[in-house]
Amino acid sequence: MSPQTIIIVIIAYFAILFVISFLTSKKTNNNAFFIGNKTSPWYIVAFGMIGASLSGVTFISVPGWVGSQNFYYMQMVLGYFFGYIVVANVLMPVYYKLNLISIYTYLDKRFGFWSYKSGAFYFLLSRTIGAAFRLFLVANVLQITISNYWNIPFFVTVSITIILIWLYTFRGGIKTIIWTDTLQTAFMLIAVGFAIYYISKNLNLNFDNLFNTIKSSEYSNMFNFSNYKSGNYFFKQFFAGMFITIVMTGLDQDMMQKNLSCKNINEAKKNMFWFSVILIFVNLIFLSLGALLFIFAEKNGIKIPQHSDDLFPLIATKSNLSPIVSLFFILGLIAAAYSSADSALTSLTTSFSIDFLNINKINDSKKSQKIRKRTHIAFSFILFIVIMIFSLVNDESVISSLFKAAGFTYGPLLGLYSFGLFTKLKVKDKLVPVIVLLSPIISYIIYKNSSIWFSGYKFGFEILILNGLFTFLGLLFISKK
Repeated sequence: MSPQTIIIVIIAYFAILFVISFLTSKKTNNNAFFIGNKTSPWYIVAFGMIGASLSGVTFISVPGWVGSQNFYYMQMVLGYFFGYIVVANVLMPVYYKLNLISIYTYLDKRFGFWSYKSGAFYFLLSRTIGAAFRLFLVANVLQITISNYWNIPFFVTVSITIILIWLYTFRGGIKTIIWTDTLQTAFMLIAVGFAIYYISKNLNLNFDNLFNTIKSSEYSNMFNFSNYKSGNYFFKQFFAGMFITIVMTGLDQDMMQKNLSCKNINEAKKNMFWFSVILIFVNLIFLSLGALLFIFAEKNGIKIPQHSDDLFPLIATKSNLSPIVSLFFILGLIAAAYSSADSALTSLTTSFSIDFLNINKINDSKKSQKIRKRTHIAFSFILFIVIMIFSLVNDESVISSLFKAAGFTYGPLLGLYSFGLFTKLKVKDKLVPVIVLLSPIISYIIYKNSSIWFSGYKFGFEILILNGLFTFLGLLFISKK
């Protein structure tokens, strides 16, 4: 597919997004931008959250991960499901009861000023890193497929990518994103469906043969109950997945902001339940695509790229498959990346505006909206800077980097909320920043030396749990009656 054709397709796609933005952002205010006036239909939120949860990371990295990790990722996905159950029945009722806009104001009510600011800071750090990872993926593919053709520098590609997000979210915020995420999820799933269909056709596989081919391949190993020292040991990945979900959904303003836009807690719970069930099957489809990509590459003599993240883009855009696969790959990738990045930009704006600028306490609506819009622009620029830094240092699978980062930056949030919800103790609030700083540092030291200190045992994503535990014990140490 020519770069000119891709440009036309992208322009058409964003034209649809801008129409949705125009229709949903009429007469919007800060309340609409932050929580959509609490009028979002739960089923629309649930479907849109699939795309936001998967993102460009899943779209590219999970299929590429199959080459080295087989289907072991499903062990984490099963953990995700139980994590969503905890979020729906433990955390969301608290948020709705307190009528929160930013979920980190809970920490202010429970512990005090410094705990509140520490929690909000870790979200800003975590989500900025995560959003930058995701946007880097799409910018990199656009650079390869379009920008290089016209010798456009990478920083220009990144700038255009972020400006487009800003343009369709700066007025409506979460009210717009609820609906654009629905469109983006649909395009992402259609892209995967077309890829599986045409690869299967090339391999002369009908539905039954497709299932059996994947099942009998070397990539279909899904469960590891035998080697507890392994990074893909079942219980390590299951509980890591469960706690990753709790922190990256339940303690994350980005994902919770969508849930808080539902009419009431009952609708929010329905959204979470159906979303978590569907997500299991969607991830299984992505892993199946990954197996097919490697089987297709072997049959057609395609060299596996050094970075497995590049396999899906390579086959979709450079192989002898139908141009339809290439077309929908580009649309799917853009949809996947933007479905998480647009809400990340909105949630970063929300958290900083509420948690650090206190615009919810400003009575002048024009002044508060002006501050919010400036914050929105500022975080767009911050994302640009972080993406450029990441482009210089990236040397491993993006999904692995994302979860490793989450293990260290979300751990303090896990400890803070666990202590707040499951104890009645108060803490010396001014010492909390020290605890939440030391916990990730200690966790990182253990992570780097675990194989030496613990007879070959290597910490994986479960380092998140240990990090949260250190924070919890630290808070216990500075607690008071």
